Amino acid sequence: MLVIVDYGMGNLGSIENMFRKIGAEVKISNDLNEIKNADKLILPGVGAFDNGISSLHSLGLVPILHKKVIVDKTPILGICLGMQLFTNKSAEGTLPGLGWIDAETNRFKFENENTKLKVPHMGWNTVDVVKKTAIFNKYYNESRYYFVHSYYVKCKHKDNVLATTQHGIEFDSAIIKDNIIGTQFHPEKSHKYGLKILRCFMEVTTC
Repeated sequence: MLVIVDYGMGNLGSIENMFRKIGAEVKISNDLNEIKNADKLILPGVGAFDNGISSLHSLGLVPILHKKVIVDKTPILGICLGMQLFTNKSAEGTLPGLGWIDAETNRFKFENENTKLKVPHMGWNTVDVVKKTAIFNKYYNESRYYFVHSYYVKCKHKDNVLATTQHGIEFDSAIIKDNIIGTQFHPEKSHKYGLKILRCFMEVTTC
């Protein structure tokens, strides 16, 4: 059973539909027992960092998620804000993140005032896979993914960088640490390319 963690941040239905499309047994839930018994977890999210981490705490989800992810090594995929919550902190707020990956979340700021790049970074873009893992097992060079975000993640250790993307600067668009994977892009909105990512996540026993 795959559980999409419902903490009130973002549209979870599209993620559920994509997993059902590949035949996954999936449930949207914030029930502690269902999360405890999950084989794999998805932490999605759209919105502000402090709101997201506050919601996880208010629902009492942080202790069970910490045990599942850090102690039991249950595979988890964080999407967009979900990935950012894996980091230590964000320039968007003042509250500490989950701290599962040694990284920070920063706001896009371009030194060249004449740049025509917009914030938020919205639309289709490519990724450069810099670390070979099972999650990108079916990756193709022409793959494009859908992004919508004003903040980006920067890992402190290269070993945690799975893929990078260019938007005025190079940022970490996919991160990894043991059983923890995060994507800044939305695989559930990335058509066949995102579907491959989700299928690989369901198929692998280790990330």
